[in-house]
Amino acid sequence: MVKQTEEMKMSVRQKQKMTPSEAIVETLVAENIKEVYGIVGSAFMDMLDLFPAAGIRFIPVRHEQSAGHMADAYERVSGTAGVIVGQNGPGVTNMVTSVAAANQAHSPMVVISPSAGTNSIGLDGFQEANQVSIFQDITKETVRVTNVNRVADNLRTAFRIAYAERGPVLFDIPRDLFYGELEDVILKPNQYRVDKRGIGDQNSIEKAVELLKNAKKPVIISGRGTVDAGGVDTVVNIAEHLTAPASTAYMHNDAFPADHPLAVGPIGYMGSKAAMYTLKEADVVLAVGTRLSQFGTLPCYDIDYFPKNAKIIQIDINPRQIGRTHPVEVGIIGDAKAASDEIYRQLQSALPSSEKDTGRMQVVGNRKKEWEQELIDLAMEDGNPINPRRALLELTKAMPENSIVSTDIGNVSSTANAYLKFNHPRRHIAALTFGNTGFAYPAALGAQLADTDAPVFAIIGDGAWGMSLHEVSTAVEQNIPVVACVFNNKSWAAEKKNQVDFYDDRYVGSDISAPEFAEVAKSMGALGYTIEKAEDIAPVIKEVLEKRKPAVLNIYVDGTQLAPPFRKDALKMPTRFLDKYKHLDFNEWGK
Repeated sequence: MVKQTEEMKMSVRQKQKMTPSEAIVETLVAENIKEVYGIVGSAFMDMLDLFPAAGIRFIPVRHEQSAGHMADAYERVSGTAGVIVGQNGPGVTNMVTSVAAANQAHSPMVVISPSAGTNSIGLDGFQEANQVSIFQDITKETVRVTNVNRVADNLRTAFRIAYAERGPVLFDIPRDLFYGELEDVILKPNQYRVDKRGIGDQNSIEKAVELLKNAKKPVIISGRGTVDAGGVDTVVNIAEHLTAPASTAYMHNDAFPADHPLAVGPIGYMGSKAAMYTLKEADVVLAVGTRLSQFGTLPCYDIDYFPKNAKIIQIDINPRQIGRTHPVEVGIIGDAKAASDEIYRQLQSALPSSEKDTGRMQVVGNRKKEWEQELIDLAMEDGNPINPRRALLELTKAMPENSIVSTDIGNVSSTANAYLKFNHPRRHIAALTFGNTGFAYPAALGAQLADTDAPVFAIIGDGAWGMSLHEVSTAVEQNIPVVACVFNNKSWAAEKKNQVDFYDDRYVGSDISAPEFAEVAKSMGALGYTIEKAEDIAPVIKEVLEKRKPAVLNIYVDGTQLAPPFRKDALKMPTRFLDKYKHLDFNEWGK
């Protein structure tokens, strides 16, 4: 009894005297934060000074937007929340775009946001901005430090919400509150947040099992929630048990192994026709860990594929996403893996001797072969100098199987959706539905830091490269061996395609003149290659992977071979009423 009492006393940690900066850094250490991204600033320098001794690596970027993209991708690969920091005012506001992107991507992130000192708030002081109001609509929560004694508690709250609601949280602290002293206890994460979410409502699980048991043509859509929860293997088990073809949600091509016989590929813009035709005929859809985004389920290739009468079972950790875009028959609020595990367990009892539907597997196999051949045929059409699809085909063939690939937004980058295949989770890092350019390269840097052994490639158009090439300096300085594959068609090609189809080939603002990117890369200390022949891609990839240094591949591709418009659903043929613009009316074309 005495021994037990002594152990209990030892287990109760006493409050310690520390500075607010120390409380912040020790909380980061407790949360297993190894890297923080940003640009050095006086506002948080007292905290920054502690990083080396704490074992935290500060990654100095060239623009704070890049910090957010790096942290976003780091979390997607590692599962550990990304952390970014910037100078109050312009440093923090520079992060708006990347934080908004992480918010739509559901990536846990903590934004350490130093703000104006308490003695100058509201006086329009140097670098003052109301950062809390700016970030309220693009974060899950804004947590404001109002008392120095609450610093650690407020930061714990930020991490708790970031993980619980899957997204960024702003931790706003007046810059003078990094200084002073307090007494507090640094808690372990399990003392203030819970990661396990459970299976959801048991009755809903049973209804889902009943629907799946009786389904004639069930189809699975696996999304990022499946990846985050570590549930891909369970979804594979369900697919095999039901002989259910499995597609992946838009730009989450790593949510089901592509080499599996039941894999049909991604849905969404420039996805897989095999997936679309298969989903179109489904009578029951099991959507695991996906919000079934509006843009990610739009018709593509003129195929209106999302089923209108299928009964949808949707599993999502966030109740706001259930039935948000498509009406559901059964909604399950729960962890993607836990809920899938329970569904699989019950299915084994409900269908103990489920036989493979060989006829359906043959149909699926034939669709996949036809689609694969179509992709190859499209790629092998001549281009000047290279058909962009051919470049994508050669690139994906040359990548090792364990490669991580980030993709930007844009015509070629989005076409990559059809060509990118992954057999393991946490390999595909895409810009997703926020759709901002300049995402892929800093994201690739963050992914490489999360998995230092994996080959990491960024697929980027030359327009987006103009927004991110400055981070080559970061890659060189920090020795991050990412391979930037810049598809150079000398245009903002996604917008140019709109001008081709809707504006009678009138190009305003879509043509780009740029320096030779390979030479720019060399001047920054990276490897640089100019590629104008498709057959040169594989040897260059082999060489850069052997050298294991930051590299930039400037791949010249045909600017006339363009994918369909992104927003075909939102564009209309132009009409003009004023006489001075009448010649631009689509009814006047060709006259």
